[in-house]
Amino acid sequence: MTQINTPSVFLFSYGTLQQKAVQLANFGRELGGKPDAMPGYEQAWLEIKDPTVIAQSGKTHHPVVRPCADRSNEIPGMVFEITPDELAAADRYEVSDYKRILVKLKSGIDAWVYVGA
Repeated sequence: MTQINTPSVFLFSYGTLQQKAVQLANFGRELGGKPDAMPGYEQAWLEIKDPTVIAQSGKTHHPVVRPCADRSNEIPGMVFEITPDELAAADRYEVSDYKRILVKLKSGIDAWVYVGA
C-alpha cells in the first residue's frame, strides 16, 4: 500500500493552542511540538467572550501578541507541525480579535501564528 504524504505547515503557539484539551477539541489529537520563540513581539491579554472557546480553554482571558520596536524582545512558545486541515481548524477556533500571519521564529522556521487583529 502506498502512503500518501499530506503536506504540513508549522504553527507557533504562545497560548491556549498548547493545551491538550484545546488540541483534542480542535484537531482530534494531541500535538507534539518543540520549544521556540517569536522575536520582536510583546504580549498583552485579551478578554474572550465566545462561550465555546472559553469552554475549551477554561479561560476568559487569552494572551495576544503585537509587534514591538524592541527586536530583542521575544515571545516563548511551541512550534507544531500540522496539516492544512488542522490549520483551518485553528482558524475556526481563534476569535476575530486575532489574525493569522506568517513569521520567522528564532529557530529560523517560518510558521503561522495568531496575533492581535
